[in-house]
This record gives sequence, C-alpha cells and structure tokens, in this order.
Amino acid sequence: MTVLVTGCRGRVGSTLLTLLYGKGVPVRAASSSPAHFAPPPGVDTVRCDLGAPETFRAALDGVDSVFLYADARHVDAFVTEARAAGVRHIVLLSSSAVLSPDAAANPVAAPHLAAERALAAASADGAFDVTCLRPGAFATNALQWAPAVRATGAVDLPYPDAVGDPLHEADLADVAYAVLTDDRLRGSSLVLTGPEALTFAEQVRVLARAAGRGITVGTVTPEEWKASVEPYLPAEFADALLEYWRASAAAPVPLTRTVEEVTGRPARTFARWAADHAEAFRG
Repeated sequence: MTVLVTGCRGRVGSTLLTLLYGKGVPVRAASSSPAHFAPPPGVDTVRCDLGAPETFRAALDGVDSVFLYADARHVDAFVTEARAAGVRHIVLLSSSAVLSPDAAANPVAAPHLAAERALAAASADGAFDVTCLRPGAFATNALQWAPAVRATGAVDLPYPDAVGDPLHEADLADVAYAVLTDDRLRGSSLVLTGPEALTFAEQVRVLARAAGRGITVGTVTPEEWKASVEPYLPAEFADALLEYWRASAAAPVPLTRTVEEVTGRPARTFARWAADHAEAFRG
C-alpha cells in the first residue's frame, strides 16, 4: 500500500506523513510547492496542486490510498484520475461545519460539503471507499495570536468568550493513520473534537502558563477585528467566523470521544498542545 498525503507543508499533512513514515507505511508526500518541503529521507515528493488538475495523474500513479484536503474546485478531475490509478480509499479532511443547517451557504463549510458530496457520488458504485474526518476547532488556530503575543504581550479578540473544542494536530494525524491502515474504519464519517471546551480567553491563559509569560486579553469590536484581517481574509469568511464565534459564546460546544474510540487513548489536552508549541509565544 502506498499512501499519497496531500498538503504536506501544512501541520496536519506533515504530522501524518511523519507518522506513516515512522510506522513503515510506504508514503508519497504531495505539495503544491514541493521544492519548499523537506520530507523524511527516502520519501518521494511530488507536485500535487489541488487547484491544478494537470498535476493529479503523476501524483496518483501507483497510489492505493489518499489523504485529501477538502478543495472542491477540481474534485471531479481528482476522482477521475484516482479511479484510473486504481485508488481504493480516500480519506477526506473535512470539517464538522458541514453538519450545520446553513452549511451549503456558509463560506467556511461549503467547500468541505461540496467535496464530501462529490466524493460520495463518485464512490456510489463501490469503486473506492471514502472516509470523512470532520474536526471542529484546530488547536493550531491559536498560532494566529503568536505574532501579537511576541510583539506586545496581548491578544485583541472580538469575542473572548467564544468557545472552541481545540484538537491537537497529532490526534487528527493519529486518527487519519488509523483509518488509512485499518479496513474496519473505512467508509465512516468521524466527528473529532478535543477533550475539552475552552473559551478563547481560557486558551490564552493556558498559553501564558505554557510560555511562562503574561498575556493580556483585550476586547475589540467585530468591525475592528474585521478591518485588522482584511489584508488576508476575504470579507465573507471574516463575517462567517464572527457569526460562529458570537453564537458559540451563548451555546455549549458538543464534545466527542472519537479520538479515544479510534486510537484507544484520550485526546490530547490544549495544555499539552500549548506545551508543545510554547516557543512560538515567547518573545
């Protein structure tokens, strides 16, 4: 079995690649910019840009399974090439946002939902299996606060009381490894969360303890926050995030035990993630 891991420059893809390699599973590292990625020794690296269908055929040649980031732009072309290559299993990194009632109209959820639906339709004849991983909040989202923390020792948030279920990227990689290597888990849809629900303010306090420094939480208006991210975040995505954070501050976040059920051990806490990444928050 050879596994193609897309998005290997990202934290999830790179963590999964290292795990597969360490377990002796034949793996191919795929990236839109492979020249900027250094895989483990002996791992084949190939260009696979999910926005460039012409890169799919070579990347998929000889591959049995794929870990695929949700990019709906050319998913039909990807499926066509996967079928031709004899791929038998695609593990899609989706999002729990697809479960929301407005998922099809939500700019954050819609691409994941479109990718899920396209893969489900393409696999209806049994040519290959599809497993959907639906994480909630990534613990790595906290890294967006790191530059401000290093520069000023403060984080300004529009909704400090917004609640998340931060999931360690290593737990997501562990689950992905399990479904890629255990046929009994194929074809499922798994909702993944961290083991605890924490507000943003609580997450910042955990980060401060891990980094051994004070971090102040300030409150800005949604309009001020949106203006601050305008250079790199489209307005519709910013609006969707603001609405999600506003709603989450007033409603409980449901947690799952899927990580433990699949891997046999509890999900890593946010404190563990903070300890693993503490250096990013030090001056």
